[in-house]
Amino acid sequence: MAKTAKKTSGASGKAASASAKSNSTFSKDEDLKAYEDMLLIRRFEEKAGQLYGMGHIGGFCHLYIGQEAVVVGLEAAAGEGDKRITSYRDHGHMLACGMDPKGVMAELTGRQGGYSRGKGGSMHMFSREKEFYGGHGIVGAQVPLGAGLAFANKYKENGKVSVAYFGEGATNQGQVYETFNMASIWKLPVIFVIENNGYAMGTAVKRSAAMAEQLFNRGSVYGIPGEQVDGMDVRMVKEAADKATEHCRSGKGPYILEMKTYRYRGHSMSDPAKYRSRDEVQKMREEHDPIEQVKRRLSSDHGIDDDDLKSIDARIRKIVTEAADFAQADAQPDPKELWTDIYVDA
Repeated sequence: MAKTAKKTSGASGKAASASAKSNSTFSKDEDLKAYEDMLLIRRFEEKAGQLYGMGHIGGFCHLYIGQEAVVVGLEAAAGEGDKRITSYRDHGHMLACGMDPKGVMAELTGRQGGYSRGKGGSMHMFSREKEFYGGHGIVGAQVPLGAGLAFANKYKENGKVSVAYFGEGATNQGQVYETFNMASIWKLPVIFVIENNGYAMGTAVKRSAAMAEQLFNRGSVYGIPGEQVDGMDVRMVKEAADKATEHCRSGKGPYILEMKTYRYRGHSMSDPAKYRSRDEVQKMREEHDPIEQVKRRLSSDHGIDDDDLKSIDARIRKIVTEAADFAQADAQPDPKELWTDIYVDA
């Protein structure tokens, strides 16, 4: 799944194969940053899973473990003021764009220090400061909203790009294609990122989607170019994201990136994931894990020794532990919060 060939398409709908090997190389600093950013997401999600199991997190909780390279690579290509919006598997997106782990974890536990002051939970956090416009719980609903953010950027002529993330399951939603149509007509600066982890809620994509091998090509009928990317390799994600971002900033309209990725956990914390074998999951962990790929490069290419890598991990774990401690000790929201954030002054 991770070693897919990258393909591109345009208005013609014809796909051309390209090498699966990345032409992009990361410097030592770039690999270090990618490693730390992905490791923060991994350790945060592991801790969130523990807190959920202990009853400190209620409602739904969808973990991003395994998919870290997608959002870290996209964020590496983002510019100041670019906007992002995603689905309910959103904790990694929040951390990658610089939201405070304490605020994210506090929202998961429903505390007043959370980004939505305890009212949004796992699926509904926002940060205007970081240009993060949610987590959204309705499948595919964030896609037209992401195009709306792009419309605002174009209207203001500010040169900013909107990134709308959604899963392969959402590609069968009608509102996605209505959005493709409008985005193409108006040449909106929006990157549609399909995080294709293969299983939607629990049904393999090959059983639920026609032309399942080329979901990126679903925009070709609207004249939207796109490509399929190894979403387990942060370098390939960054390389494709740079291309897509430049396409949008230059006024050429939307672009589709299909990220072939993989989640190690079930769809949500309540999903035992019996629709796939343990061997399949273990094979992905051993051969394609996005963090281990960078860790090996740091050791072999950049001379980072095991002690330094362990030190980085210890520092990240400390950040996550402090976030969890804060989230559990923080006060419950004041009941008056029920009446805030209902209307906006305009």
